This record gives sequence, structure tokens and C-alpha cells, in this order.
Amino acid sequence: MRSEQSERDPERPRGCRGGVEGYKIAVIAGDGTGPEVIREGLKALKALSEKNGFKYETIEYDLGGKRYLKTKELVPDSVLKELGGMDAIYLGAIGHPDVKPGILEQGILLKLRFYFDEYINLRPIKLYPGVWTPLKDKGPKDIDLVVVRENTEGLYKGLGEFRDKGTKDEIALQISHNTRRGVERCIRFAFEYTRKRNKDKKLTLCGKTNVLTYAWDLWQRAFNEVAGEYKDIKTDYAHVDATCMWMVKNPEWFDVIVTDNMFGDIITDLGAMIQGGMGIAAGGNINPEGISMFEPIGGSAPKYTGRNVINPLAAICAAGMMLEYLGEENAARMLEGSVMKVTSERLKSLSAGKMGYSTSEVGDLVVGNL
Repeated sequence: MRSEQSERDPERPRGCRGGVEGYKIAVIAGDGTGPEVIREGLKALKALSEKNGFKYETIEYDLGGKRYLKTKELVPDSVLKELGGMDAIYLGAIGHPDVKPGILEQGILLKLRFYFDEYINLRPIKLYPGVWTPLKDKGPKDIDLVVVRENTEGLYKGLGEFRDKGTKDEIALQISHNTRRGVERCIRFAFEYTRKRNKDKKLTLCGKTNVLTYAWDLWQRAFNEVAGEYKDIKTDYAHVDATCMWMVKNPEWFDVIVTDNMFGDIITDLGAMIQGGMGIAAGGNINPEGISMFEPIGGSAPKYTGRNVINPLAAICAAGMMLEYLGEENAARMLEGSVMKVTSERLKSLSAGKMGYSTSEVGDLVVGNL
């Protein structure tokens, strides 16, 4: 299904992608409440295109649990080929209660990340005005950091084996696979992002050098060597357990954190909680030279499906990240400003059914405050 939106102003400079034909955005609404939150994100995208004069086209794909249960297909090769011609992918949620855990995650999410070499998982952790945080005496000025997570290597590479499976001598091996190329490009992205963010200009390497002496020796050496090229960026190091403690006690100490796949998975979920919960947390799977995918961090929440009570702000914020990636930075700033106005002045809570508004009404509030 295709839908074309407003024309680009011919006098306006083009974004980094799209050109005069506009951006081609693949939409994978997915399972559960995914279609509901994506609908609100697309509502905001349409309004922003009209206000900022860019053109785009959406192409919808029915990837997810429903398709798998009906056809046993996950991501057909023909779909991968089509996605390769897009400027970005906008994802709702993947996860169905009638599909065994791991099938959809590995067969769709991980497949797309690895196929398109989306080697950066970018997670802003920012507390918006009016949003409750479980951290006592902390506010928006204290919680404003970004995690750069390596997204295609490490333990999530899926390498390993069983030995003597099913016996009392069974051994399970899970290999953390780290390459110099993969580690260095992630670290270099983090330095560039820290410079562009231009906040504290401080980059923290989060690892476990005292125990994981092979992988983290590589990470530390690569970090130190790349740091020599970025004299304007302050650097430090923290073990992952210490990082978790300081994110709770003193989140204001962090500007940008760079880390590996598994540690990044863990600390970004902690980050989601200190920024107010999954209802506001958005992320991007980034290939700076290729196709990137943007999504709300929360799952498909099947128990809320069709009730029009789920919080769409994470999906709306993911659309904002996508706009920034596409080069529409003014539209991205406009969207974030509207979300902040809605959280500070209108919503009672970020929790499903407790916002004081329905899913679609929250989307309308965001559009109305652009």
C-alpha cells in the first residue's frame, strides 16, 4: 500500500536523502498495538511534511506474527530487495502470543539489522518535562544522555555450540565475536555523534575490562587509538556494573556512552526506566551509509490491542529520530518540542489507560502543538 504526502518546496535545500522525488519510507506496523502507535507517528509525519515542505512516500509491509502464522514466511527475499531501495524503515512492534519467542525476533528484527548492516543501535535517554522518573530529586536537566550500542557483533552474533548435550557433562558455549573493524566503526560513530551533539562533549566507554580480557582488550585499545583523533572530546571508562549504579545515582555524569551489543541491551532498558518508561523510549538501528530502522522500544503489548489506550509517544519520537537521520532536522526539533509540551501540560501519566487521553487523542495533541 502506498500513500504520497505533500510536495517539497523547490526553493528549500534537499535533505541528505530523498532528493526531489522525496523520501521512500517502509512502514512495518507489525503486531499487537504496533499499528495503533505507528498510525499516530504517521499522523505527525504528515503534518510535519506540510509545515516543513518535504515530500515522502510510505510503502507498507505486513511482516510480523499474523503473516507468519498464515504463510510461515518471515521476511521473503523479494521484500528484502524492496526494502533495499528505501530511505528508512519505520517499525511498530514485532511479537505475537501465538508464535514461540525467538522466531519473530531472530527471523525479522535481527535479520533486518544484520542484512542491512545496521551496526549502531542509538538510544537517546532523555527525561521530558512533566514525566515522572523513579530517581529521587532528578529532573530533565539531570537525565539527558545517549547510548551508542554496537548492534551486529558480540554475543548476539549467535555463535556457539553444545557439547555432550543432554548429559551431566553438558557444555554450552556462547561466543562473543568482536572484530577490529566492527568495534572501531562503532567507536568512531560515537565520537562523531558526541561532537555533533555538542553537549558536554564527553564519551564514556562502558565495558568489563577486568574480566572479559579478550573482547574488552580490543575495545579499550581501539577506543584509546581513535580518541587520539578527537582531542576536543573528553573520554573516560566505566565497568558495566558501575555504569548501572551511576545511571541511577548520578545520571547527569553521562553525555554519550559507547558499549558492546549485550551491555548496551541491558543499560538501555535501565535508561528507558529512568526516562519515564517504555511509553517514551525510542531507538534507531543505524547504518550511516545505508538504510536505518526506527522503532519504539516497547513490545507489541497484545493485551492492549484495539483498545486505543496505548501510549504512542515512543513511536512518535522514533519518527523524530527518523526525520533527523533523513536530514529534516528542523522538523525533528519541532516534533520534540511538541512532545515536550504535551508531556508537561497535558498527560497525567505515560502508562497505557492512565494518560487521560486515548492513543489517537495523544497523536492529535502532538499535531496540534507543532
